Amino acid sequence: MRTLWTLGVIGLLSSLGSDLAGQSPSATSADSTSLQGTWSMVAGAADGYQLPPEYVKTMRRIFTGNEVTVTMGGQLFLKATVELDPTASPKAIDYHMTGGPTAGSTQLGIYQISGDTVRFCFGAPNAARPTDFASTPGDRRTLSTWVRSTGN
Repeated sequence: MRTLWTLGVIGLLSSLGSDLAGQSPSATSADSTSLQGTWSMVAGAADGYQLPPEYVKTMRRIFTGNEVTVTMGGQLFLKATVELDPTASPKAIDYHMTGGPTAGSTQLGIYQISGDTVRFCFGAPNAARPTDFASTPGDRRTLSTWVRSTGN
């Protein structure tokens, strides 16, 4: 059962895009542009437990416009439209799930971009936004680090 929940939570791990009302379009646009393309997961945790390497190595995130698609082993894991708020501290991201096991829910998270590496922390679907990059047992958060795939 924990494995199934962990797999479901992994779907909460991915990425970014559109403008929020009242924000600086240039700040949002800059982050959105930085996040475009294909990313590979290099580390992840769900509910405080490190994801097994065999899961991590097959996770891919493709960000196109304001949509993100995450696959695991080539299979759809989640699809979402994304809103960014790069003026928040830490920077905020909202997923509006459109595909996968959490379709129809909203997931609130935070993100940090550094060159070709991006880090995310998400709360559980329809839960509060995390305020730090951490995942501990029982918190139902996901924490992940992604690197830009070569060729992007």
